[in-house]
Amino acid sequence: MTDLERYTLYAALWIAVAWLPYILDRIMVRGLLGAMGNPGPHLAPQSEWAQRAMRAHTVAVESFVAFAPLAVLAAIRMPADPYPGVLAMTYFFALLAHYIVYALGIPVLRTLAFAIAALSSVAMALRLLGAI
Repeated sequence: MTDLERYTLYAALWIAVAWLPYILDRIMVRGLLGAMGNPGPHLAPQSEWAQRAMRAHTVAVESFVAFAPLAVLAAIRMPADPYPGVLAMTYFFALLAHYIVYALGIPVLRTLAFAIAALSSVAMALRLLGAI
């Protein structure tokens, strides 16, 4: 498995499980039945960190929509090029850092982590276009 494949897989796996912390908080705050029910104004609000984690997860999903097809294209078009693997690694760690610092409520680091992940996608596209 190449670095590009490995870190794209890690990013997808992280996105697939990143909902767990905020759902566990929902169970702790609302109870199991309340967590499985429909949301409504009568339910207790989730912890602030869990609300931020949910927003970070949404951002990760939206970001991955752009990154994943670029990673697939790079794997097909440039299988021997190590640069896409570096970008995938950068993307994954920035995505993970974004979730953690967003959940912790650290605004400046949150924005920097997101920017690094987004710029990794942009750099991947530019590499595919032959611009870098």
